[in-house]
Amino acid sequence: MKKNNRETGAKAEAIACWFLKQQGYDVLEQNFYTKVGEIDIIAKEDQTLVFVEVKYRKDDKKGYPAQAVDQRKQQKIRKSAMIYLKKNHLSFEQPIRFDVVEILGKKIRVIKHAF
Repeated sequence: MKKNNRETGAKAEAIACWFLKQQGYDVLEQNFYTKVGEIDIIAKEDQTLVFVEVKYRKDDKKGYPAQAVDQRKQQKIRKSAMIYLKKNHLSFEQPIRFDVVEILGKKIRVIKHAF
């Protein structure tokens, strides 16, 4: 990934964290890396552990940001989430959810239960 893309991604993730906190989420961790992939944000909303993918696009010429979370990316996030649960000795009975924070220009949207 080019430096500019990393910087843009980091800014988008910072905005997403701020927005999630405004929506009542408790942000637990950012950029959780595993051998299979990365989870941008791990948060809690009430008793539910939420694994969040952040996607940014300056405009919709190439589609909406959430459309970039394809099946392959979803599988990587799911596998990374299972690793997170195991690493933190959390029950697999723990309620979990996968959300996408979509940032399109200056508009922010949380897509709950995105996959």
